[in-house]
Amino acid sequence: QVQLVESGGGLVQPGGSLRLSCTASGFTFSNYYMWWFRQAPGKQRELVAGISSGGGVTNYADSVKGRFTIARENAKNTMFLQMNSLKPEDTGVYYCKVHVYDNDYWGQGTQVTVSS
Repeated sequence: QVQLVESGGGLVQPGGSLRLSCTASGFTFSNYYMWWFRQAPGKQRELVAGISSGGGVTNYADSVKGRFTIARENAKNTMFLQMNSLKPEDTGVYYCKVHVYDNDYWGQGTQVTVSS
């Protein structure tokens, strides 16, 4: 079955960096567009970034452009989100998502907290 497992979250000070990973299984990873979403407390889940199957096309929310970089390593069925210059408003649970077999699949999420 399709599984997505996020890791790499944690507590970081404003201005710091974190690198999130999403490891996938149960489908042909290299064939599918992938996304990162996040959800802050009391807010709706929002799109952070997306990446095409081959990695050549990426898109970002305006709020993270220039600070976050999405990437993937298809040989390892893994997607990454490099987050630099983190701000308190980046705090939330970060999820990876894939649409495959006519369904959306989500990981369990990884908590990112940006605070001094």
